[in-house]
Amino acid sequence: MVQIHKLTDGLSVAPQLSPADVAEVSKQFKSLLCNRPDGEGGPDQPLYADIEKLAREAGMTVAYQPVNGSEIRDVDVDDFEDQLADLPTPVLAYCRSGTRCTVLWALSEAGKQPADDIVRTAGAAGFDMDALRPRIVDRE
Repeated sequence: MVQIHKLTDGLSVAPQLSPADVAEVSKQFKSLLCNRPDGEGGPDQPLYADIEKLAREAGMTVAYQPVNGSEIRDVDVDDFEDQLADLPTPVLAYCRSGTRCTVLWALSEAGKQPADDIVRTAGAAGFDMDALRPRIVDRE
């Protein structure tokens, strides 16, 4: 089973899901949000379409928002925020490691809660966002 990291009551993040993970996560989550582009990890990375098919068959809502992890733009953050507003909760967002989804969440929370709280929440989930603090503050 894939390791899941809870950020909020409505959002958790995870590393790349395998097809075998979908049935299990469908018991805990209503929606999946994929932030990893197809082909990023090589030929052994499952295609989004394969995960999507299994998730829909399990009754989940799914969304695909591929984001380049090394170049997360403000528009990516805004799109992530829109996806979270539209998807039934709880949502499981996934990428290669869960970090990219956590960065998107942290930046989308700017102005809604103090930067220290955002960094602390991410840290409690296992993601060090301290270096992201200046960008969080800039988005406030």
